Amino acid sequence: QVLLVESEGGLVQPGGSLRLSCAASGGTFRSYAMGWFRQAPGKEREFVAAITWSGIGTYYADSVKGRFTISRDNAKNTVYLQMNSLKPEDTAVYYCAAVPQRGRAGVGVKSQDDYDYWGQGTQVTVSS
Repeated sequence: QVLLVESEGGLVQPGGSLRLSCAASGGTFRSYAMGWFRQAPGKEREFVAAITWSGIGTYYADSVKGRFTISRDNAKNTVYLQMNSLKPEDTAVYYCAAVPQRGRAGVGVKSQDDYDYWGQGTQVTVSS
């Protein structure tokens, strides 16, 4: 069983930055693809970003491309989401997720159905 714990989010002004982290325990972190999703009030959960087990591949939703950066530190069993130029429409609960990927062919990373493990979520509010 993999336990994922996101860092505290917060209130950020439009145009500001925030870095989320997600610490994993209970599994072989370096074998997992990691993803970030978000859910705004009244909306479905949506894909934000993902990174492959190797760290070589990264993927982004069009709405965050060029503003958000996903990265991982296997020594710390942690994945990060650096969010810059934040907009009010980025307001949501952000979730990290994990799926075993190393040695497995055809593992997707852009759908929430691809993932086996989820964090509890953290609120990010972008407002002046």
